[in-house]
Amino acid sequence: MIENKKIFITGGAGFIANTIISRLVEKNKITVYDNFHRDTLSNSTFANHPNIDIIKGDVLDADLMTKSMQGNDIVIHAAGIAGIDTVIKDPVKTMRVNMIGTANALEAAKINNISDRFIDFSTSEIFGSYAFKSTEGDNTVSGSAGEARWTYAVSKLAGEHLAHSYYKVYGLPAVTVRPFNVYGPGQTGEGAIQIFIKKALKNEDILINGDGNQIRAWCYVDDFVECIMLALESKTAIGQSFNIGNARAVTTILGLAETVCRVLKSDSKILFRDALSADVELRIPSVEKAKELLGFKAKIDLEEGVLKTAEWFIQKGI
Repeated sequence: MIENKKIFITGGAGFIANTIISRLVEKNKITVYDNFHRDTLSNSTFANHPNIDIIKGDVLDADLMTKSMQGNDIVIHAAGIAGIDTVIKDPVKTMRVNMIGTANALEAAKINNISDRFIDFSTSEIFGSYAFKSTEGDNTVSGSAGEARWTYAVSKLAGEHLAHSYYKVYGLPAVTVRPFNVYGPGQTGEGAIQIFIKKALKNEDILINGDGNQIRAWCYVDDFVECIMLALESKTAIGQSFNIGNARAVTTILGLAETVCRVLKSDSKILFRDALSADVELRIPSVEKAKELLGFKAKIDLEEGVLKTAEWFIQKGI
């Protein structure tokens, strides 16, 4: 149980960070550091919680972030550019935010003597187009230079290498987590499940990029955050990378759309369009390391997760 800690969260207004905040806010002080490009926080139940201090700032502003981080025990670096549409539109910003922003966060943590934990968010994209039960020790894939999709993967992988270097050189208690298709209440942006659910609730056409045969393992946000909590508490996590996902909740993109329509009793039509860029054909994690070192096991399967997410959107009137 994390109690009486001061926790600094970059990207703290985002979807996953908000679920993390919900688990920590009652017994800890939290500083949210975010430029509010995406904002789940403002409409959440704890937006005005007395234990939350909000600083509107950018991870590229090294001086402000270093100053803002003073006095904290834990850093959760969740800020970053994500979503294939966003990456394609501005690969330069993607590289700068994900690489330089992570470098700034790590240096700020070193300067401020962060002693408990530094959680760095990487990505499952580092495994490339084909990842079947990929382990943390498997080779990562940089992809072809100039292909927009791999701009994101490479930028995140660079941050991961740097986080491990700060652990080895300076003793910073860094942990890297690799999310595998996390979804759930509060999700914003370009995630397939939340887009499909919103369309299905309105009986609107659901568009799939490519042929729909791409295979994914879908992880409900509460499961993902549970693993983050374990990584924050377990000393065995320090200096390690962890795949975090649900290896049971596996389906194609087409199967996902069909599941959403069936579970929500939707009349939406499923249509196809050309892929936006190079695609990931297969992405299923091995989560044995998280199970062995942290005791983590995902609990919420796909149909239950779809229902929970849809109920949240209905409640919020989205």
